[in-house]
Amino acid sequence: MGTVGLSFGAATSGQGFDVASTVTQIQASEQAIETPWKNQLTALQAQDTVFTSLGTDLSTLTTSLQALTDFQGVFAEKQGSSSNTDLLSLTAADSTAVAGSHTVVINSLAQTSSEVSSAISNASDTLSGSVTIQGQEFDIDSSDDTLATLSAAINAADIGVKASVITDSSGSRLSLVSGTSGAAGQLDVTSSLSGASSGAIAFQVGQTGKDASLTVDGVSVTSSSNTVSNAISGVTFQLLGSSAGTEVQVEITNDNTAIATAVNSFVTAYNAVIKDINTQEGKDSSGNPEPLYGNPTLAMIQSQLTGSLFAGAASGSINNITQLGIGMNDDGTLTLNADTLNGALNSNFSDVTGFLQNSGSFAQTMATTLNNLGTQAPNGAVYLAQQQNSAQEAALNTDISNEDAVLAAQKTQLTDELNTANEILQSIPSQLNEVNEMYSAITGYNTGNGG
Repeated sequence: MGTVGLSFGAATSGQGFDVASTVTQIQASEQAIETPWKNQLTALQAQDTVFTSLGTDLSTLTTSLQALTDFQGVFAEKQGSSSNTDLLSLTAADSTAVAGSHTVVINSLAQTSSEVSSAISNASDTLSGSVTIQGQEFDIDSSDDTLATLSAAINAADIGVKASVITDSSGSRLSLVSGTSGAAGQLDVTSSLSGASSGAIAFQVGQTGKDASLTVDGVSVTSSSNTVSNAISGVTFQLLGSSAGTEVQVEITNDNTAIATAVNSFVTAYNAVIKDINTQEGKDSSGNPEPLYGNPTLAMIQSQLTGSLFAGAASGSINNITQLGIGMNDDGTLTLNADTLNGALNSNFSDVTGFLQNSGSFAQTMATTLNNLGTQAPNGAVYLAQQQNSAQEAALNTDISNEDAVLAAQKTQLTDELNTANEILQSIPSQLNEVNEMYSAITGYNTGNGG
């Protein structure tokens, strides 16, 4: 405990001293023990903030790399185009499609079977008899004895036929349309219907069910629908017209635009991590070292991350990232040349894919490196650094709490002792006065007037 000089004037003044400030002075040296602990705690907490940000950016980098290594990701996406969109329109090209050119000739479109009844002059005319559709007989009774109620009954039966009432200037008719396109949906309708005022009601074919007929790369193909998905693997297209002998070129290409976007996202995410590291290698605006300046974990992350850019096996003609248009700047960040990447994709698509997705490839090797650098438990470098800091912070907080408890007990003791001493000092004048009065009473000498 440090030595503190008390200043309370003459002992006979009765002034005493300020107990609270005296206790503070006495404990100042003891409290100074906590200063380096608190400074260390503040430094560790500043490191935690940087590690958290770095961990987030490493996670973003991992996610961006996964977009390139995913077998069903952007490298599997395809685009399609038609040389004659009046006859054929591309609908979709999925990951099973293979880039290439196909020649399609549309001989005839698919048709959906339909039939329509003869007209009756009054739509509310009462019907009688029966109608059989696709083998399902509908006997007319009071619940379905008009065109409207009969139409509703057919639809409710759910036999794969859509019924409706069509009304024009010549009267009203019952329209039947197959729910299945092509030849397989051909309607079979027999009728003994009659109307109270119109007589027998007959049905006639509106359109015959027919499959589409086309050739794809010289191979004859039929389709029950004008939406064709069985002609080119992974490709769906819509037939819009027929013109026998007219060739339509269908081009299936890799989606270079989506790939370029994914590669650019990777470059951006990588640069964010490098900028995090570069920032920690200097001083802040006040001239103080950054929280992770000289930190070995940071140096290890930088070394392994940079090294991973040049690791991994080659794939055919592609053996380094510069062939993908990715170059390194002086500060360690990356830039992407979109033209170089597009050229590589157009000329060596499978090799580029392998460079990113083959076992032991560049991207697969970097993915393994990233798994060892981030916040992944139990071995991620950032995770381990955070755990180490957490343990140190817990120990420091315990030391500070224990010291605070000692100081609190000491403060109570000192305050009690100094209050007692202060009371004694403050009572001295009255005690001296009592002595003087006793002396005067005994001697008759008055100390108060100097006599």
